[in-house]
Amino acid sequence: MAEEFVILVDENDNPIGKEEKVKCHLPNGKLHRAFTALLFDDSGRLVLTRRAKEKMLWPGDWDGTFASHPRESETYVSSGERRMPEELGIEGKLDYLHKFEYHVPYKDVGSENEICGTLIGVIDKSTELKEIEGEIDEIKWSSADELLSEIKTKPEIYCPWMLIALELLEKSDKSVLEKHANILSTWMTNEVHEGLQNAIKTHLPEEKWRLVNEKN
Repeated sequence: MAEEFVILVDENDNPIGKEEKVKCHLPNGKLHRAFTALLFDDSGRLVLTRRAKEKMLWPGDWDGTFASHPRESETYVSSGERRMPEELGIEGKLDYLHKFEYHVPYKDVGSENEICGTLIGVIDKSTELKEIEGEIDEIKWSSADELLSEIKTKPEIYCPWMLIALELLEKSDKSVLEKHANILSTWMTNEVHEGLQNAIKTHLPEEKWRLVNEKN
């Protein structure tokens, strides 16, 4: 299999080169571009996926719906729409919410050092999602209250980037927030904010993650 390359970026998400994906996820990995996608049904339940045990980083932990890296010719949205059938066996449309920078180590194995675009999609609750071998080991639906209960007791089993993506929902593009207001309303309460902030702190300190300014 050919080595996969990711886009290296500066702190403002300007491309500055490319590097092998594996090298970017070593403990001293370089800042690169990624995305995380969150799929909801029309009642506001979120699809969560358990990362495959074969993954180098955070194997067996719970993530947002799926995450990957844009290629050089892609936008955040087009990369997410390309990756969706490869991760879940379905096709669909996504909207862009926001992006953030974060840097967090995983044990002594490697790290994530990314500017991560957050995407949202809506699917029918009856949609059949596939657990693609090597990518996803388990799939479940979760309401905001259910996730809040989980992260209060077991924050360490949830990937840090999905917690950050949810915490920053209210900072998203206003037109997209309006479009998905009914779906996202239960995810932007003070109680959920507090729970997410506390969960994030178990993974990385506040100075290691931030919203990225869109004026670039």
